[in-house]
Amino acid sequence: MKKLPLLLPAALLLLAACNQNAKTAETSTPAPPPPATADTAAATGSRVELPPPNATKSVTKRVDIIDWPAGKTPVAPAGFTVTKYADGFEGPRWLYVLPNGDVLVAEASTIPMGVKKKIAAELNLDKSRALRESSANRITLLRDANKDGQPEVRETFLTAANGLNQPFGMLLIGDYFYVANTDGVLRFPYQAGQTRLGGQGQKIMTLPKGGYNNHWTRNLLAGPDGKQIYVSVGSGSNVQEHGPANEIRRANILRINADGSGEQVYASGLRNPVGMAWNPATKQLWTAVNERDELGDDLVPDYLTSVREGGFYGWPYAYFGPHEDPRRQGERPELVQKTIVPDVPLGPHTASLGLAFYDAKAFPAKYQGGAFIGQHGSWNRSAYSGYKVVFVPFSGGKPSGPPEDFLTGFLAGGEKAYGRPVGTFVAPDGALLVTDDAANTIWRVAASSGTAAGSR
Repeated sequence: MKKLPLLLPAALLLLAACNQNAKTAETSTPAPPPPATADTAAATGSRVELPPPNATKSVTKRVDIIDWPAGKTPVAPAGFTVTKYADGFEGPRWLYVLPNGDVLVAEASTIPMGVKKKIAAELNLDKSRALRESSANRITLLRDANKDGQPEVRETFLTAANGLNQPFGMLLIGDYFYVANTDGVLRFPYQAGQTRLGGQGQKIMTLPKGGYNNHWTRNLLAGPDGKQIYVSVGSGSNVQEHGPANEIRRANILRINADGSGEQVYASGLRNPVGMAWNPATKQLWTAVNERDELGDDLVPDYLTSVREGGFYGWPYAYFGPHEDPRRQGERPELVQKTIVPDVPLGPHTASLGLAFYDAKAFPAKYQGGAFIGQHGSWNRSAYSGYKVVFVPFSGGKPSGPPEDFLTGFLAGGEKAYGRPVGTFVAPDGALLVTDDAANTIWRVAASSGTAAGSR
């Protein structure tokens, strides 16, 4: 029997309530150079026309996830084939490819905090599958030993018994394997070829846990020399509505030494910088940022941007350059003016999370050096946005055109969807792997037989 039936009306209301916020540590970082203009995406030279705040009403519109029909897959452009790489997971959000080609899958979910959300999860009221009763807290290893694009080995690599708590980012440096829990970074001794790790991980860094919507995710990226680790930490609110103390060390990319020492704020004002990657041409850090809600259908654009050390990117005081957020009006005018204009707008409310530069040769030349971004999809827009993987072309290490659709077909029509893409990852054979946490599936996109890698 379900408990607390009198609270059901409140639970139903919770799906109409979503907020976002965050950030404090910006004051400890050096001031970046001022942006050129407020409305120019510098790297592409494209002008971004932004509507005024609240030009349309803020709405809540969530999808109802239904199962993929038998034999149906997402849709890629001509010249590509989409197949199911693996399924049967519990919230597969992030992957990590080990040097030997093994693919690690972090399985974790948003878990209910507070009575209302616990009831909603228990009664399966969130049809978007963003909220679940519990988190798998597991990392699964997949091995494709015969290189046919289908893993034949599947082992449990780490579990909650090893200390996992909503794991997300993963990393191997030397003989240590690192995992980013929502509340800290663990490391484990690792030997090449292991299919399971034992013991409790050593906690080398504590992080503020939880967060608005899905801002519990913590990603990891090794520095170019392997001596430092970059850690992404999303905001704890929509726009700092819970006060600055709630946002200490949040809405930042932090940097630590490989042993957890020497923490610094590398860049700040990044509301939820989930995907991180090194530009293969320039060796500069880039990130995909999930921006704020409740300013109307067309604000604020999520974005892909290069990341300057010491740079401030606006949250919560400004957005997309020095456009002041009316909810924080007059509070920090000096930070508003220092806000860096992002490189590439990705559309409002798309929940742009994944980021992978295509550094392989299996895809046509058009895609080589460009970036794939996974868009989990909107809930705060009257017409759905996101629910796809987009591609941003690059030339000479800089964006050379606007985002274009690459993997679509996740929306099923009406208010239904088959899945929600999260992360994008380049497999050892040059295929693109895409996590679909709503469908508990990993998709594989490969250049079709006969597609010349050098073609456009």
